[in-house]
Amino acid sequence: MEVAHLHELSELEQTYWWHVAKRDLVTKWLQQYAPAPGLIIEGGIGSAGNLLAFQELGYEVAGLDIMPEAVEYGRQRGLSQVQVHDLGQPWPFAEESADAIVLLDVIEHVPHPVQVLQNAARALKPDGKIFLTVPAYQWLYGDWDEALGHYRRYTTRRLQQQTVAAGLKTIKLTHWNSFTLPAALGMRTWQKMCPLKRSAEFPRVSAITNQMLIGCAQIERKINQFLNVPCGLSVAGVFEKNTDSISALNAPLPQLHREEGTER
Repeated sequence: MEVAHLHELSELEQTYWWHVAKRDLVTKWLQQYAPAPGLIIEGGIGSAGNLLAFQELGYEVAGLDIMPEAVEYGRQRGLSQVQVHDLGQPWPFAEESADAIVLLDVIEHVPHPVQVLQNAARALKPDGKIFLTVPAYQWLYGDWDEALGHYRRYTTRRLQQQTVAAGLKTIKLTHWNSFTLPAALGMRTWQKMCPLKRSAEFPRVSAITNQMLIGCAQIERKINQFLNVPCGLSVAGVFEKNTDSISALNAPLPQLHREEGTER
């Protein structure tokens, strides 16, 4: 993430519909699958808004980020257990110490996501949960993804393949943000017809539109309590350790090959 994008995130994360909707989704899942009290570790803390929200719910919070500027944001906001760290390296936490681990739109930014997931799983308690969100559909990959530093976008199948390889099993797996998919398709078609280099800035919307989108997300979340959403611009899931394949956490990674059309 560029520093300018981090500054933008700090300004928008409390009010912008996409950040609000994603945080609401994950906090509801936390309360359902890993209720407080307990230790949450977030990988990729951004400007620390999520950790502050989790702390308000009664969790002990800690976080890792490769950007010193992100960690400084967290410390300025009163969070002491945040530190600079590469998620691809062994995490600086005791094994089986975390009740929950949160990786929200993070693993698409790393070259070897299975390694990151293995590191997260080692820090997770046997009954702990990992919460993931990732961008959906490789065919939507474009200059927006490049500006944000994405290596890939996901299908539910790809995410399951990577979590299984890391020794995890699926508790919940669904799309979310289905209500903006038609607009994204139209925009992507237009960009193919009229190529224009995009920045990593979030598209600005009016206050009324922002509230409308937050409302759409709330409706989608209620539906998601009973049915998995079949399509959407993101994939989200809850995972736990697979006791039948714990050896995967200690096994060396298989030789990694470049995925056709997916790696930068």
